[in-house]
Amino acid sequence: MGILVDSVMGNLSEAQIAAIATKLGTDPVQARNAIEHALPLIVGGMAQNASTPQGANALNNALGEHAGFNISDVLSGVLSGSGGGASGIGGAILGHIFGGNQAAANQGLGQTTGLGQQNAGQLMAILAPIVMSALANHAQTQGLSPGGLGGMLDQESQQIQQQGGLAGGLLSAVLGHQGGHLDLSSLIQGAGGLLSAFTRR
Repeated sequence: MGILVDSVMGNLSEAQIAAIATKLGTDPVQARNAIEHALPLIVGGMAQNASTPQGANALNNALGEHAGFNISDVLSGVLSGSGGGASGIGGAILGHIFGGNQAAANQGLGQTTGLGQQNAGQLMAILAPIVMSALANHAQTQGLSPGGLGGMLDQESQQIQQQGGLAGGLLSAVLGHQGGHLDLSSLIQGAGGLLSAFTRR
């Protein structure tokens, strides 16, 4: 899917995915599916945010607080914190990433994965600090400038959208959203029985 998405997925153990599932009140299979769709959405939102020099600089400055932490420690901190604490850190990050499109991102993820908008928002808030840490560590290792950071994110976002499928279609729909209700019915129908397999449970 891309360096950042693959890095986070590769570092999430079955036990950690199960812990996220418990937090969301779902099962690990649905949680994994939702994570696989949420990560590209967060990365794509970051890419859009970093597409201007000001946005790239702001993101680069924010990464300083997230460098040097491993994914397991960040996830443990988010999951063990109070609900408000987890939403606070992740919610603040998501607010910067998506701005006025945050509700559309939550709604879209909730629709395409069967999680519902509220749980989708909670999952995004859990994952946002993890993605920031992974990005901070990658930028530090590669010595990326703000411009290089924006370029890397843009490349990954384009790759996700070009690969298509539900994750690519969802990202394209959210990034192109101009307000109002986000209608993903055609995207979901085109994806076949994936969603119905979860909603039938």
